[in-house]
Amino acid sequence: MQRQKQKNMAYRKLFPSEIDQLKSQSCLSDSWDKIVVADGDFDVQYIRNVTFIGDVKLGFFNKFFSFSGGVKIHSGIYNTTLSNVEIGNNVYINNVRLYIANYKIGNGVIIDNIQSLVCTGNSTFGNNVKVAVLNEMGGREVPIFNGLSSQLAYFTVLYRHNITAVKKICSMISEYSKTIRSSVATVADDAIIINCGEIKNVIIGQSAKLEGVSELLEGTINSTKEGKTYIGRDVKARHFIISASTTITDSVLIDKCFVGQGCQLGKQYSAENSLFFANCIGMHGEACSIFADPYTVTHHKSTLLIAGMFSFLNAGSGSNQSNHHYKLGPIHQGVTERGCKTSSDSYLLCPYKVGAFSIVMGRHVCHSDTSDMPFSYLIEEDNRTILIPGVNIRSVGTIRDAMKWPKRDLRKDEKTDLINFNLLSPYTISKMMKGSEILKNLQESFGITTELYPYQGAIIKNRSLQKGLDLYEMAINKFLGNSIIKRLEIEKWQSIEQIRERLKPDFGTIGLGDWVDISGLFAPKTEIDKLILSIENGEITSIEQINDALRLMQKNYYDYEWTWVIDKICARLEKSIEKIEISDIINIVNTWEKSVIGLDQALYDDAKKEYKLSIKTSFGVDGNSEDKNADFESVRGDFENNDFVKNITSHIETKSELAKELLERIGHLVDK
Repeated sequence: MQRQKQKNMAYRKLFPSEIDQLKSQSCLSDSWDKIVVADGDFDVQYIRNVTFIGDVKLGFFNKFFSFSGGVKIHSGIYNTTLSNVEIGNNVYINNVRLYIANYKIGNGVIIDNIQSLVCTGNSTFGNNVKVAVLNEMGGREVPIFNGLSSQLAYFTVLYRHNITAVKKICSMISEYSKTIRSSVATVADDAIIINCGEIKNVIIGQSAKLEGVSELLEGTINSTKEGKTYIGRDVKARHFIISASTTITDSVLIDKCFVGQGCQLGKQYSAENSLFFANCIGMHGEACSIFADPYTVTHHKSTLLIAGMFSFLNAGSGSNQSNHHYKLGPIHQGVTERGCKTSSDSYLLCPYKVGAFSIVMGRHVCHSDTSDMPFSYLIEEDNRTILIPGVNIRSVGTIRDAMKWPKRDLRKDEKTDLINFNLLSPYTISKMMKGSEILKNLQESFGITTELYPYQGAIIKNRSLQKGLDLYEMAINKFLGNSIIKRLEIEKWQSIEQIRERLKPDFGTIGLGDWVDISGLFAPKTEIDKLILSIENGEITSIEQINDALRLMQKNYYDYEWTWVIDKICARLEKSIEKIEISDIINIVNTWEKSVIGLDQALYDDAKKEYKLSIKTSFGVDGNSEDKNADFESVRGDFENNDFVKNITSHIETKSELAKELLERIGHLVDK
């Protein structure tokens, strides 16, 4: 209501009596005629020791602000120089040491004890700034802007083989940035700026809070009433876009960076030429030329992320990558696919590619590519990379991560980045299928008794290879079984023909073939290729159209997934849908139940390791073994009552009942 009132509010010039009163209140102006004020509600008494330069528009002041400690201060303007400024209603401005120039300031804004707030020349406020990610020497620059999503950045950075499409995307961003360009910046309604240094060419969004900031140059701080953004003490930022619901504080340094929704940067973190998308966390360490997909987390000193792409990453203390093994400059890059972890003091030498949901331990210098071996361990042994395929499938930590990510989504507004949190998907399962085929080929090529198998710069031990095959098969069976049980739930089936009809895909062939992970979005590669082609040939001409196409893929994910699943089921059965029998479905469900229980038992056993005697070593320090156990249980609880353990036990029971229920609904059709 207040915003509407200001829009339609009438303004007038100062009355001579008001000018006299302003002068008596230590105010100055180069031309009193250039000042206009809110007609009817304006009260001159709340303007003191203010110098007016150029055109100034003032709203009314009839509100008290409450500060910490119970202090109440009336809105108004005090101890400030204003040059070509428009100020909304019920604003409090005090102690601007230099001046506020070329700004529009919204309703309810608080500005107190700052050095300066100024807009100079024509600025795009961080929009269309080129950020050199992955390749430190350039070649993969992405122009950042207010609406940048992880998916759009993915295309711009990684689809350089399609020159036309990338150029058109960059052109769309450039055209948007032209609409932002202005010689006047804005501070939106209810923003708070307190105890800050220089702020130059920065747009500040609604309800944003800036407190103790050292320097902000050339950027945009997006913020909303629901998704407030906080920029805190001693932060220095240049050439940036910061998204809503984000917190940056405690001496963070950023230059040429995009920071996405719900991110948290703090504790002296520094970054340059980097992209951080939804819910990333950066503390203590350093980033240079990184593409940080959603939920990339680095929380330790001496941790460096450089020239790499990371997704759902948990970086251990002292984790490092290096781009120094070069002759023509730092042109190499690394890719760590979704859900990986790096242990303390781990190291990866670019170029490298680590498969999804893998754990990296030790130092790795052989440029290995394990992208077709997801859920693996990479361990250093005698200066070699030892690959243990699939072992992370049975890790409690992996399941715990998958469960916690959705709960840690801090985004409060419309979500820019499209994220699928599924642990198992056509993307990861197809990788497992490829991995299984590779492992079998290695056995055939080198023999089943070979001790060590070479693969893509890594070594696989005989026992690990066989275990990997078993784990991959269990996970594949689990996923395919989950899908068919979900497809056939609820209904009381009367015939196999009715079931076969239900098994048919709803979207024809969409979903067949390879799937890709586009920075958090799982999608059929055919649909991504169609989108890129539509951009290339001019059918899609705007950022919003690209976003609409991506949102449609996310909306239809489970339909596309089923198309992929039933195709794989038919391939494994060597039958078409029309030939599937009840006995086939029963076998799939029985295999699914066995795989689910087997994996859950492995998770149970893995969790139990957290309660073995050696883990209790530091407990009960001054007592006997009974004190040790009692101390441990008082802090950690007992094993069987641990929430995660109870979830595993409950999951086994639930899935067993689910299998039993479906078999009962279709069992009567066996003899028909």
